[in-house]
Amino acid sequence: MAYLWPDDVLRAIESGKMSPLEGFKRLRAIDNAATGKRDASGVQSSVEQRIENVLQEMDSLIGLSEVKVLVREIYAFIEIQKRREREQLNTEPLVLHMIFRGNPGTGKTTVARILGKVFREMGVLSRGHLIEVERADLVGEYIGHTAQKTRDQLKKAYGGILFIDEAYSLARGGEKDFGKEAIDCMVKIMEDHKDELILILAGYQKEMEKFLETNPGLRSRFPIHIDFPDYSKEELLQISEQLCAQRQYLLNNQAKLALLNLLNPPAHSSDDNFGNARTVRNIIEKAIRRQAVRLVRKHSTTREELMVIEPCDLMGGE
Repeated sequence: MAYLWPDDVLRAIESGKMSPLEGFKRLRAIDNAATGKRDASGVQSSVEQRIENVLQEMDSLIGLSEVKVLVREIYAFIEIQKRREREQLNTEPLVLHMIFRGNPGTGKTTVARILGKVFREMGVLSRGHLIEVERADLVGEYIGHTAQKTRDQLKKAYGGILFIDEAYSLARGGEKDFGKEAIDCMVKIMEDHKDELILILAGYQKEMEKFLETNPGLRSRFPIHIDFPDYSKEELLQISEQLCAQRQYLLNNQAKLALLNLLNPPAHSSDDNFGNARTVRNIIEKAIRRQAVRLVRKHSTTREELMVIEPCDLMGGE
C-alpha cells in the first residue's frame, strides 16, 4: 500500500473515499510513525524511507521515463548540496522554480504533487502542499485588484508549491492587460520569499516558450524545464487498465482493441481537445456508466459480468 500523508488522508475523507473512523486510524498511525523513532539515525532512516516511497510512487506512473530521471536528478542534487554544506564546501543555490511544458493530461499536476512530497520530506518545503491556479484566480478586474489576488494565492502556497496552469495566458493581453501586473507581483514575491515556496508554470510547449520570450527575466528565475511528452496508444491502454483495476473493473480483449481504435494521440490527430490520460479517464468513466445501463436490465448478474467492460460499453452501442 502506498504511503499516505496527512493531506492525502484529509482529501480522501472529504471526497468520501475514506470513512472518518478509518481516517482517524490512518492519521494516528502516521503520527506514531513520525514520533516512534527518537534516535538521530532512526529518524534519518525513516525520512529516507519516506522519500524512497514517494519516488516509487513516481516510478509507478506509466510512461514519463525522462521526467522520472529528471525528478531523481533534482532529488540527488538537493541531497548532495546538503551534504556539501555539512562539510563546509561551496554549494549551489537551491533555485527550484520550474517550467512544465506539455499537452493536457500528460501528468504535470501529478508530478508537481509528488515533488511537493519529496521537498517536504527533504526539508526544502515546510508543508509540501499544492495550490493549483489559473489566470482567473490571479487577475482582477480593476487597478490594484490583481496584485491583491496574486498575493493571496501566493500566501496560500507558502510552505508548498503554487502551480499556475496555462501560465502563458497572463501575457496575452499586452502591456495594458492586468496579467502583466500579476507577473510583476509574482516575480517580486519570488525574490522576497524565495525560501518559502516554489512556483511551477505549466502549459503547452510552444505557448510556454513564447511566454518566456515576452519577459526575459522569467527564464533565469525558472532554471528547471521539464517536457511532458504525449502518451503512446500502448501507454494510454496501460493507463486505462490501471484505472479499471483501481475500480475493480477490467477490459476484455475485444474492449482493449476497441479502446485502441478510439485513441488518437495529437501526433496522429488534428483534435486539439485530446487530453491524453484525461481523455482516457473520461472514456473509462463513461464506459462504466454504460455498463451499468446494460446490466441493470438483467434480474441477476455474475461477479464477472459486474467487472467486465465490453466493446459496446466503450462505443456506446448495444
